[in-house]
Amino acid sequence: MEAAAGGKRAYSIIVPTYNERLNVALIVYLIFKHLPDVNFEIIIVDDGSPDGTQDIVKQLQQVYGEDRVLLQARPRKLGLGTAYLHGLKHASGEFVIIMDADLSHHPKYLPSFIRKQKETGADVVTGTRYVKNGGVHGWNLMRKLTSRGANVLAQTLLQPGASDLTGSFRLYKRDVLEDLISSCVSKGYVFQMEMIVRATRKGYHIEEVPITFVDRVFGISKLGGSEIVEYLKGLVYLLLTT
Repeated sequence: MEAAAGGKRAYSIIVPTYNERLNVALIVYLIFKHLPDVNFEIIIVDDGSPDGTQDIVKQLQQVYGEDRVLLQARPRKLGLGTAYLHGLKHASGEFVIIMDADLSHHPKYLPSFIRKQKETGADVVTGTRYVKNGGVHGWNLMRKLTSRGANVLAQTLLQPGASDLTGSFRLYKRDVLEDLISSCVSKGYVFQMEMIVRATRKGYHIEEVPITFVDRVFGISKLGGSEIVEYLKGLVYLLLTT
C-alpha cells in the first residue's frame, strides 16, 4: 500500500511497548494481515525495554519497511499519555489508533473500528467489553467482578457516554486525540478513563464496537493493587473536575 502524496498515511497505529519482545512481532504481523488494503503505519513507542524489544522492531523494519513500521525509542518508562503524545509527533495519519502490544487487543477488530468511523463520522471509536458480542477471555471470576464493578461505579458517578471506560483500544480523529491528551492530567490506569470522560464533556461523537479482551499471551501483567487505588483516586478527581 503506497503512502499518499507527501508520505502521509490514512491511519497511524500507535503501540506503546515495555518488555514486549515476545509479542511485538506477532502484533505487527497480525495488523498487516487484517488490514491488507488499508494505508497505515505502525508507530512503536518503546520506553527503554531491557528485554530487546527494540532489536525485534528493527528486524521488523527490515521486513515491512521503515516507512510502515516506525520505532520511537525513549530512555525509560515515562507514562502512557506521553507515549501517545510522542507517537503523535511522528504520525502522519488523519486518524490515530491506539492499542496494546500484548495481544489483549486483537488486530482482527481493526476493520470494525475503521468501518464504524466511516459509517458514522465519529470522532472517537472505542472498543468495549460490556455490550453484546463483547467480553473478556482469560480472567478469573474475581478479576471479572472487580473490573465490572469498577466500570459500573464509574458509569453511575460520571455518566461518561461510553460503556467501557478503561479500555485502551480506540480510534481517534487526529485533532481530537491531540485536544484530549492536552486536556488530561491523569497518568497510568486512570488515563484512558479521563480521555473518554473528557471526550463526552467536550461533545465529541463517540461510537463503540464490541471486542473480546484477551489476557496477555506472553509476559507479566502490569496491573496490580496500586493501579486499583489509582483508579479510585482518579474517579474522585474526575467527579470533582468534570
